[in-house]
Amino acid sequence: MNHSDQSASENPSSKTSAFSEEIELQGHIIDSLLLPKILDEITVLGGDFSINEISIGQLRSDSSHAQITVSARDEETLENILTHIAQHGAVPVQQHDCVLEPADMDGAFPEGFYCTTNQKTQIRIAGNWIPVELQEMDCGIVVSPDRKTAHCLPMSDVTQGELVVIGNQGSRVIPAERSAPEVSGFSFMHSTVSSEKPKGVTVREIASEMRRAKAGTGKILIVAGPTVVHTGSRDYFSELIREGYVNLLFAGNALATHDIEESFYGTSLGISMEHGGSTEEGHEHHLRSINRIRRLGSIKNAVDQGVLKSGIMYECVKNQVPYVLAGSIRDDGPLPDVITDSIASQRKMREMVQGVSFCLMIATTLHSIAVGNLLPASVKVVCVDINPATVTKLADRGTFQTVGLVTDVEPFLRVLLDEINKLE
Repeated sequence: MNHSDQSASENPSSKTSAFSEEIELQGHIIDSLLLPKILDEITVLGGDFSINEISIGQLRSDSSHAQITVSARDEETLENILTHIAQHGAVPVQQHDCVLEPADMDGAFPEGFYCTTNQKTQIRIAGNWIPVELQEMDCGIVVSPDRKTAHCLPMSDVTQGELVVIGNQGSRVIPAERSAPEVSGFSFMHSTVSSEKPKGVTVREIASEMRRAKAGTGKILIVAGPTVVHTGSRDYFSELIREGYVNLLFAGNALATHDIEESFYGTSLGISMEHGGSTEEGHEHHLRSINRIRRLGSIKNAVDQGVLKSGIMYECVKNQVPYVLAGSIRDDGPLPDVITDSIASQRKMREMVQGVSFCLMIATTLHSIAVGNLLPASVKVVCVDINPATVTKLADRGTFQTVGLVTDVEPFLRVLLDEINKLE
């Protein structure tokens, strides 16, 4: 990285800055508020800036461009600033190839590896910018032996000898741009948590987005917690599966267990789904359900043998909807389909999320955050939960594209299904 010894003279406070770098921004940097965000971040991190050149697009569809000199009192501060603003698409004017270093061991990157975001990324090799595939946050970037392709890789999967990108030099992020409301059906994305917005309007837009996803080339992923069953919503969920609005299901042992419990006993956690009261020996029902499936070997075997005849898992088997049931330390049983190794669960989910264009997360905090970490920023995400903190946690952990709807599961799924049916 080429740092000059002169700071920008236009900014009086930059006279004490000995290190500087000229960066440029391109795209919808004005209406997306990227420019003020970057300028603010420069000053917060202890640097100065001088805008050398700026051209602003006249129409909403026009691109804008800016060249800015970033200055700091020492090289360490400047490097820190450049690292942070690179995540918003700031690229040094003087370009260099990325630095590659072979991994010296399995399961860990070399020190100083480039840490990825969930936004579209490119790296520069031999003067050419190449796209980084399998985009995912909190990974490293591994380059193929012929240096023609690159992809994100979690540190647990790196093997000795693989070429790893080191530092930020020769990398650039292409931030997700805000779509114009009149173009995008996802217009409720203007707020993160719509707790006080008209829920009917929001659900209608979600229904429209799911219809577009179904009609397009992407897949619809549903991430769901056991509350879907507890609230008496599984019939709505089952209908979504039958109508082709669920291409992939991620859940835990609890969702599948209580769904199967309702099929066998008409209860969920021992509570009758018909009259809402407790039932005799109902606390045993989920264990007996797990045991029955374990004796048969799998959920699919239970369906094929006519033992399991209804519910969410039944519909997944019948409609050939793939699912991943990821285990936790608190699971009873678990069901034989549950993947109890967390890393193995991650790998399976990572493999299956490729091609997902829309993700609906319903009443599950930990699974939502886990799946959010696997998705690129281009995937539209809706999180439905009675607790607004679930959406806040998702955004805080980097899944900034999440739209939150604060409501109970049952009315949401009921209205969603009605809106989808109206559109057909």
